[in-house]
Amino acid sequence: MKILVLNGPNLARLDIRDSSMYGDLNYSELKSMIEIAATKHGFQADVRQSDDEATIIGWLHEAADTNRPVIINPAAFTHYSYAIRDAAELVKAPLIEVHLSNPLAREEFRHTSVISGVANGTIGGFGPNSYVLAIIALTNLISR
Repeated sequence: MKILVLNGPNLARLDIRDSSMYGDLNYSELKSMIEIAATKHGFQADVRQSDDEATIIGWLHEAADTNRPVIINPAAFTHYSYAIRDAAELVKAPLIEVHLSNPLAREEFRHTSVISGVANGTIGGFGPNSYVLAIIALTNLISR
């Protein structure tokens, strides 16, 4: 089964971001880790990243149209993109929100997610392993 793993703004620049917050992997390494973990759990991961809100919305529409499960790290869009939230709500297959850092342990403006209300669950604060945990959660959601 193919899953869509979507990453929002600035994720492609992990190598120059605060490693204590986001981990030591660059984006290429993160993408590879996700693909390997997905394969281990019987999935094929289509990992994508965009700094553009409209592109992410289009990918969510694609997932909705093909009934494809989604793991999404909306990054900064988490806190204010009602357009991404509305597109995520169209996805009827499982959708899990992930974050490398723990948004609740950060600045107050990061404490609100407009995406969480339409996701099956949210996983954050485990660095790159947040994606692995989301893949495991997808396995359980799909097998129900």
